[in-house]
Amino acid sequence: MPNIMQVPQGVFRLNRFPLIKNETLRAWDAADEYLLNYLNENYLSDKPLKILIINDNFGALAVALAGVHDITLWSDSYLSRQGVAKNLKANSVQVINYKFLSSTVNPQGNFDIVLMKVPKSYAFLEDQLCRLLSVLDEKTIFISAAMSKNIHSSTLEYFEKIVGNTKTSLAVKKARLIFTATDQLDKNKKSPYPKCYQFDGFNYDICDHSNVFSREKLDIGTRFFLQQIPSSERFSNIVDMGCGNGLLGLSAAEKNTQASVVFVDESYMAVESAKNNFESSGLNNKSEFYAMDCLSDLQPASADLILNNPPFHQQHATGDAVAWRMFNDAKKGLKKGGELWVIGNRHLAYHIKLKKIFNNCETVSSNNKFTIYKSVKNIN
Repeated sequence: MPNIMQVPQGVFRLNRFPLIKNETLRAWDAADEYLLNYLNENYLSDKPLKILIINDNFGALAVALAGVHDITLWSDSYLSRQGVAKNLKANSVQVINYKFLSSTVNPQGNFDIVLMKVPKSYAFLEDQLCRLLSVLDEKTIFISAAMSKNIHSSTLEYFEKIVGNTKTSLAVKKARLIFTATDQLDKNKKSPYPKCYQFDGFNYDICDHSNVFSREKLDIGTRFFLQQIPSSERFSNIVDMGCGNGLLGLSAAEKNTQASVVFVDESYMAVESAKNNFESSGLNNKSEFYAMDCLSDLQPASADLILNNPPFHQQHATGDAVAWRMFNDAKKGLKKGGELWVIGNRHLAYHIKLKKIFNNCETVSSNNKFTIYKSVKNIN
């Protein structure tokens, strides 16, 4: 079966989350399998070890190891957190000791083994490696894993520069392991994140954590959307869904001073960045900040306006599943007569999805790359 992972630690049924009908993607990859096989052959025994697992997307590593070892999972993803918990439960893993740390919290103490799935973002990789230094020592076994296509010379340079001597394994099923020595650590190295910038149209610094989309510059889609943010006395409750660093919500707060604004993202770093940026803005709107899956925990029929710039990827996988869930959750979250404003690349044709869900879709504005759509929750 496509969701059955068989490794030396056992046979496990693993699902991606949220669950999607007729899912074709696995909840693990060959790099997870390679890492678990290598650990079994070289390090693991029945003796419980303290293991830090970093960026475990849906729990392949945690589920395989938590029945014997003391596991701390460090991740920026709310979805990953939920996925790991559900996969542990679905496999009836009798957990020895399991703890989740969001990416905005530094791990503490010492670990026997540190396992990292290499993140897509170099900035996030640099940040994590710098913050790892405090828990590494010369006895720590530090192994990272990724598909070969995602390991470049520049990837290895970060490991070398920040932690120590680094080498890679031979490829197995198009996956590689990265071995990094921990015997010559410079613990004075500090992460350069969060970083602060001045963006056009904002009279204060915008500060972003390392895993936030479009750091350092205002991406052209957001720039275009900011020019169209609506203002109306009708908007008393506004939601910035998939908020990133919160620029859309900040602009909406400035234009709708009477409104409360809720910032939502599945990235803990995004939510923290949005919160810090709002607090430094001097705006007086009532505000709330939540890590969640789309709007899964938002009170139904509570929003007058939802702003959304949907991502078209989840980790390394691309597609429109996230946008579909966002649009459906937006309909549930809107009051009757409430509005969803969405921006997307023209080729993504979001208007087709929006018409299916809302039975209406209006083009607010467009240029040669992007289109802004508005759908209204019908009052009938």
